[in-house]
Amino acid sequence: MAVIVAENISKKYIIDHQQKRGATNLKDIVSEKIDKLFSSKNGTNTFAEKEEFWALRDVNFSIDKGDRIGIVGHNGAGKSTLLKILSRITEPTTGEIRIDGRIASLLEVGTGFHPELTGRENIFLNGAILGMAKSEIKHSFDAIVDFAGVEKFLDTPVKRYSSGMYVRLGFAIAAHLNPEILIVDEVLAVGDTEFQKKCLGKMRDVSESGRTLLFVSHNLTAIQALCNKSFYFERGNLIDQGETSQIVTKYLSKVSHKSLEKHWENMDDAPGNDQVRIKSFKLFPEYQDNLSHIDVRTPINFQFEFWNMEEGANLNLSMHLYTFTGECIFNVGTQSGTFGRGIVTGVCEIPGNFLNDGSYVVSMMIVKDTSTVLYNMEEALVFDIEDYRENVTWYGKWPGYIRPQLNFSIRQSEHVVND
Repeated sequence: MAVIVAENISKKYIIDHQQKRGATNLKDIVSEKIDKLFSSKNGTNTFAEKEEFWALRDVNFSIDKGDRIGIVGHNGAGKSTLLKILSRITEPTTGEIRIDGRIASLLEVGTGFHPELTGRENIFLNGAILGMAKSEIKHSFDAIVDFAGVEKFLDTPVKRYSSGMYVRLGFAIAAHLNPEILIVDEVLAVGDTEFQKKCLGKMRDVSESGRTLLFVSHNLTAIQALCNKSFYFERGNLIDQGETSQIVTKYLSKVSHKSLEKHWENMDDAPGNDQVRIKSFKLFPEYQDNLSHIDVRTPINFQFEFWNMEEGANLNLSMHLYTFTGECIFNVGTQSGTFGRGIVTGVCEIPGNFLNDGSYVVSMMIVKDTSTVLYNMEEALVFDIEDYRENVTWYGKWPGYIRPQLNFSIRQSEHVVND
């Protein structure tokens, strides 16, 4: 059953480009007013130019009860504007929103708080705004205070709270007053790591209880862990919607480009320092000429070359493989060795039937004396692996980042079970 339906939602803002002179006395103010008067009579508008800006354009979607919706996109894509419309903070310029259920939202630090009221008073104020009875608020009061960890400052005006305390109390109120729909913006990034984990756990509990969640975040790991569906916004348009892993992959493919090889012919132009310079780093799959489709079953080789400028240097390489969302899948290093001046080459082999289909990023470090990093080549290569069979590239995403072939068997036991 749909609890939120958006039909052709658009939001227009008028940007007023004022050319202010910074008038500081009566003479300057009068002079500026006269200039504006004559410029408008002449059909020109030197001091005020207005521009239309569409934060959202013709957005349509439907959200069912219990859905956990992640919203991804660049800054300025329209994500926060959408949440403000859903929270009834602002109205759409065109279109219609239909909402079935009580909404609690945490969009900005301090949203819904009266700065002169205490933490205790703001808890009751927010509950009243949500339409809750005083008895309902009292029932959740202790849980809110305990979750937020602001018991000492409960009777202090919230204008004296730090931004972290604001967020802790705001989220605790929004999550514990039993809204049917919970909306959370990137504001959680203000909190510390421990509190962010608590918030993600609480949002998971909220969604598992059948309530609906909308979550905007640049933390794609959190989006993937929490949300079963996602929306991808770009420049005010809803580009795509669907299962979260597919939407995140599509979003990341827009912001990153595949890079299977980097090469520098001239040492003076190569990245590095006075000890080492990068010559090349490339990926090549074995037994496969088509680099546009690297198959999950195909072994992959990474070849890394660099110029070493120090005679008798004790060096080793350390390679990190990351998912597109930043999780490190593994870190592998070579043995240390003593090298003279010249080109040093390292090769890392990844067997077939090891990595899952998906997008990956490789970084390489040159390490001296096992502990000193001489140079770290971050995000050196970006590549995709596909389950590619007979021109069909999708067989359903396997969970996890690796899909190894292991000795895993099943057989009939000799024991016979009698009926």
